[in-house]
Amino acid sequence: MPRAVGIDLGTTNSVISVMEGGKPEVIVNAEGARTTPSVVAYKGEDRLVGQIAKRQAALNPHATLFEVKRFIGRRWDEVKEEAKRSPFKVKEGPGGSVRIEVNGKDLAPEQVSAEVLRKLVDDASAKVGTKIKDVVITVPAYFDNSQREATRQAGEIAGLNVLRVINEPTAAALAYGLEKKGNETVLVFDLGGGTFDVTILELGDGVFEVKSTSGDTHLGGADFDHAIVNWLVAEFKKEHNFDLTKDPQALQRLIESAEKAKIELSSATETTLSLPFITFDPETRTPLHLERSLSRAKFEELTADLLRRVKDPVTQALRDAKLSASDINEVILVGGSTRIPAVKRIVRDIMGKEPNESVNPDEAVALGAAVQAGIITGDSSLGDIVLVDVTPLTLGVEVKGGMIAPLITRNTTVPAKKTEVFTTAENNQPGVEINVLQGERPMAADNKSLGRFKLEGIPPMRAGQPQIEVTFDIDANGILHVTAREKSSGKESSIRIENTTTLDKGEVDRMVREAEQNANADKQRKERTEKKNTLDSVRIQALGAIDDYASAPQDLKDKVKGIADEAEQAIRDDADNSKLDDIKNRLEGAIRDLAAAGQPAQGQEGQGAQPQGNQKADEDVIDADFKPAD
Repeated sequence: MPRAVGIDLGTTNSVISVMEGGKPEVIVNAEGARTTPSVVAYKGEDRLVGQIAKRQAALNPHATLFEVKRFIGRRWDEVKEEAKRSPFKVKEGPGGSVRIEVNGKDLAPEQVSAEVLRKLVDDASAKVGTKIKDVVITVPAYFDNSQREATRQAGEIAGLNVLRVINEPTAAALAYGLEKKGNETVLVFDLGGGTFDVTILELGDGVFEVKSTSGDTHLGGADFDHAIVNWLVAEFKKEHNFDLTKDPQALQRLIESAEKAKIELSSATETTLSLPFITFDPETRTPLHLERSLSRAKFEELTADLLRRVKDPVTQALRDAKLSASDINEVILVGGSTRIPAVKRIVRDIMGKEPNESVNPDEAVALGAAVQAGIITGDSSLGDIVLVDVTPLTLGVEVKGGMIAPLITRNTTVPAKKTEVFTTAENNQPGVEINVLQGERPMAADNKSLGRFKLEGIPPMRAGQPQIEVTFDIDANGILHVTAREKSSGKESSIRIENTTTLDKGEVDRMVREAEQNANADKQRKERTEKKNTLDSVRIQALGAIDDYASAPQDLKDKVKGIADEAEQAIRDDADNSKLDDIKNRLEGAIRDLAAAGQPAQGQEGQGAQPQGNQKADEDVIDADFKPAD
């Protein structure tokens, strides 16, 4: 039976999980790790994903892509400041979208995320022994419509069937509450690598009902890393009058070192950042080194503005749920950044209680996603579980005066459907343009436009007479469909609010085809590499055999040496598979012939000398009787 899995597609790390015996279990990747870095590197024709990509980042900064989740479903004007801090090139794409340039080719963030998803699913398929196609993918609760649609498209590009896109804090609550009895009100505080969410839920009798959600999609562990990077850059510039951000390789090393220091400061009160040969003096070409001590107190000073920003979403979520901190039974910490001591302290201060750390902050979201996958596919071991989620942001349309008319307010339970009647502002107006907006500001221009569409063919009427019904319909994935209908004429127009970063169906199909071609090419390259490695092992074995079977005829030894040299050249020339197989077969045959013709050198000294010794002994033997000595 096909397996459905849950995937936490994270900013810094990703995790995949599956239901096993009624419980969600994390599936380890090919390297044996439970988390996979969300890093993709392009090296020649090869694509590296995960830890192997992360390891070579300092030597390949222009083509090693990380934190791509921060760009998915976003418009260029939303991320252009953030893009400046990446060692790789992030630029404006078609229609104001975001593209990443690698080796002269423009990649959509969805394509890069698809590589991470494919790695997770391929490794998991190998572990569970069956091809995985059906997935539930999690997104930050505060992701808007475009970001959700872009995440779904990333799954599609990876060749997956995305059953559902669900909110990360809700998934974490599923993992936490799966075996809980009784009623509880919990607050999930989810501070990950790139995003921050706060969600309040009521749990009880198998029902998980979201009461409110709030967050900040520009706040996460990466921002804490960059606060350290900025400090190091400023300190180095003060000392050497050189800006390290101008050197991509140096910048990549700074980012890696800052992340390591942040992690160390969660358990230690001080750490040292040591980066020898970080760059060269531009005038003298002498190497420059960077070494700084960083205390936990200094780290908290550097990140004070970020720490302040975690407070507002908590109070906003409580206000929207019409609850006080004392009404919350448990505070669940999710996301690696909740390990920062100052973050835990702030949660403790706001909520007036110790946070619950019973769930693994790195794995809880993926485990909950696996539970959701189990619910959708009818896993009988789960019993009756009902998940009631909400939309994070208000949705509406632009009306006269540049105002927004809300149709579905934030924290409305999804799926949701709402219809409002609008009219024309001018006499004999033949059509209307409907601008669909998302956000909390009163003026249309201050909110995000999700898309525009026109309703044409309105019969000539005086202003205010036409009755235009506008219906907003949000599905279980949180993705919006909008319909407009003029009642008297029956004219109708609709739009599915898809990713407004201009990935249309044709582009998605093209990327799916490219991904499939890349997957085949990757498979062939992997096969070629394995064959080359196998041949090289046989070559080394052959050279050893020449020494081991020293007594074999010279022509056989020469034959083995000749084929071994041919093998070395074929490996160097990247010969095709058939040639590699042919040389391997001939070399193995030559080794067998060599072994049959000669005894091992060590054995030759013992066994080969023995007959001669026996012969000599035979010549000197004198037959005689003897009697034992008394």
